[in-house]
Amino acid sequence: MKVVVLGGDGFCGWPTALHLSMQGHEIVILDNLSRRNIDNELEVQSLTPIQSISIRLEAWHQVTGKTITYQRLDVATEYDRLLQLISDLQPDSIVHFAEQRAAPYSMKSSWHKRYTVNNNLNATNNVLAAIVETGLDIHLVHLGTMGVYGYSSVGVRLPEGYLTVKMTADDGAEVEQEILYPSNPGSIYHMTKTQDQLFFAFYNKNDEIRITDLHQGIVWGTQTRETRLDDRLINRFDYDGDYGTVLNRFLMQSAIDYPLTVHGSGGQTRAFIHLQDTVRCVELAITNPPAAGERVKILNQLTETHRLIELANMIAEMTGATIEHVPNPRKEADANDLAAANAGLLDLGLQPTTLRQGLLEEVTDIAKRFAARCDRSRIPCASHWTKQIAETQGDDDQLTLTLHS
Repeated sequence: MKVVVLGGDGFCGWPTALHLSMQGHEIVILDNLSRRNIDNELEVQSLTPIQSISIRLEAWHQVTGKTITYQRLDVATEYDRLLQLISDLQPDSIVHFAEQRAAPYSMKSSWHKRYTVNNNLNATNNVLAAIVETGLDIHLVHLGTMGVYGYSSVGVRLPEGYLTVKMTADDGAEVEQEILYPSNPGSIYHMTKTQDQLFFAFYNKNDEIRITDLHQGIVWGTQTRETRLDDRLINRFDYDGDYGTVLNRFLMQSAIDYPLTVHGSGGQTRAFIHLQDTVRCVELAITNPPAAGERVKILNQLTETHRLIELANMIAEMTGATIEHVPNPRKEADANDLAAANAGLLDLGLQPTTLRQGLLEEVTDIAKRFAARCDRSRIPCASHWTKQIAETQGDDDQLTLTLHS
């Protein structure tokens, strides 16, 4: 297949592009390198020394003999170029990673909120509109988030996207209807992903675009089989308070003898998936597209759920790290339960990597190996969900808020 990967230079996009290329697909990356620019803004770099996109692509060709092409393009703002490229390339599938992906970053200030909304919603609508305008039968695979469901405890296992509801008509008859599971976003970032769902539902209904939406849990891990082939291919590892996912931050903290910072009680439950499983899920999605006229296919992309304090205890047992409870910068319940169906991808052949299998390897091969590159001052989360929380906890990031508000 010919596959266009939007955002193919990013944390999930880069290893996905390599994995699909290794499987024999023809890959084209479109990326505006915005994540690298955000590194400059935040004044913190990936723990792993990631190479420029040109060196990455050259290394991939040298190591494997395979070629991935690249075009620098802003999907959210350069619609005409996007349309022309899709028309020229005529891909079988487009994989959409071209969205600002961090909840804390989206909540830093009014500027960051507006940037996240403008970038994410325009990017999604632009690619959908371009597919319609070309008239091509292109399967769109989108990386969504489990966060669209929210983290409220409702006592049932979250379904894969859809919920059957029963209503009573005026004549007393019982009517059934299938709807998207009610969304409950916890940040501006998550809100944009819930809006994506409505874009997909509309374009699927109106224009019969074939769409798969992958509601992904928190990704842990850094490397995949492909990125391990050469140090120039290494994937990024974010450990800072804005972009570092909770598990990667715990791994980094344990490697530098920094207390594992658990927000609040640590009773919050989250869904997790290893990066290797992420790229495999995307492969399964593009090779198993919905049929023409079929509704949007929604798959929950997770393999485990854990309370954050359970993860901290797990890592502390492995590494001897200490645990410190700190005020939670988010506006959320102090504890929640989370159970979600994930049969869709398991039935397609996904064989999950468990946390117990891979955590210690991450500590040794990544966190400890590159520990000297860590800026300890960037580990604490400096983004607060509300002004009241910032005032209560003490906001050390007022300079950023002032510059961007």
